[in-house]
Amino acid sequence: MLRRNKLLLALVSLVTLSVCLRAQSSPPSPGSPAGQQPAAEPLPGEAPSQPGSTVRVPAGGQHGQAPTREDNGVFVFKKQVEEVVLHATVVDDKHRLVTGLTKNDFQVFEDGAQQQITSFRREDIPVAAGIVIDNSGSMRDKRTWVNQASINFVRSSNPQDEVFIVNFNDEYYLDQDFTNQVPRLKEALERIESRGGTALYDAVVASADHLKKNARLEKKVLLVVTDGEDNASRESLEQAIRRLQAESGPTVYTIGLLGGEKQRRARRALNEMAEQTGGVAFFPKDVGEVDSITQAVAHDIRNQYTIGYKPMRSQTQGGYRTIRVDARAPGHKHLTVRTRSGYYPGQERAAK
Repeated sequence: MLRRNKLLLALVSLVTLSVCLRAQSSPPSPGSPAGQQPAAEPLPGEAPSQPGSTVRVPAGGQHGQAPTREDNGVFVFKKQVEEVVLHATVVDDKHRLVTGLTKNDFQVFEDGAQQQITSFRREDIPVAAGIVIDNSGSMRDKRTWVNQASINFVRSSNPQDEVFIVNFNDEYYLDQDFTNQVPRLKEALERIESRGGTALYDAVVASADHLKKNARLEKKVLLVVTDGEDNASRESLEQAIRRLQAESGPTVYTIGLLGGEKQRRARRALNEMAEQTGGVAFFPKDVGEVDSITQAVAHDIRNQYTIGYKPMRSQTQGGYRTIRVDARAPGHKHLTVRTRSGYYPGQERAAK
């Protein structure tokens, strides 16, 4: 009888082990899109998609809402209820970065009314960044310079940044999802198919959506490089800017490799996307200047203030809200604060 009981117990153990192993090795569900992994929380520095895969920018998953530090040091976005978070760069009258200010040196205004600052810090926190690069035919002879400048941008940034690559012509492709591994980013940048038109606005909107729905980090940035005017997007410039101005939208830095008066519309578009989100538009005379520009952008990002406030007017009231931030401090005659010019409340929460 004892031997029989032992045999039964052994049999039950084997069945249980088999079930556990089968559960761990189960394939993705039939509903998972081809070429993508099942929806799961990506590890810091790891891409949720297969290395080397080329897919459309996905709709993405869902994440939490206010800045908090995990055990591994990553700042995750878990926004406080109805707190608007601004990322601000301060420069003096000689355009030099000013980094030693305190909370009391700032004033925040929404629709002209001064707001109470509820959170404040100045530290080099990692960012979720998208590098969005024109892959149209006219960029063929510029991509080697641009690719190297993009890699140097990553190397000059916080080592914990999580970066994705979108190449676009008349379509846009997520050639590398969030990672901090330079070889993967380099491989994605070298996936050049220089042909077709320029769907700049579509690529920017899709990249901003990808940041909003999939970024694990609080602070969001887009670096956009193009050499021409949009001629293939379904979105308009106005629609693209509105999407960028959603709550917690990205700061956009643009680099326009433009030439001639005929590209005034392209210059205007790049200026608008940058200025409305607190970024900067650059228009180098030569592609060789792009490398120093991307490193200056990385330096700018790493030396910003993060300012939070709870609007006096309820966020349930729709409509565009204007933002102005002023800074005054002893020893500085004139300070300029660069941050987003405004936002549409509620869009971030509605997307969650």
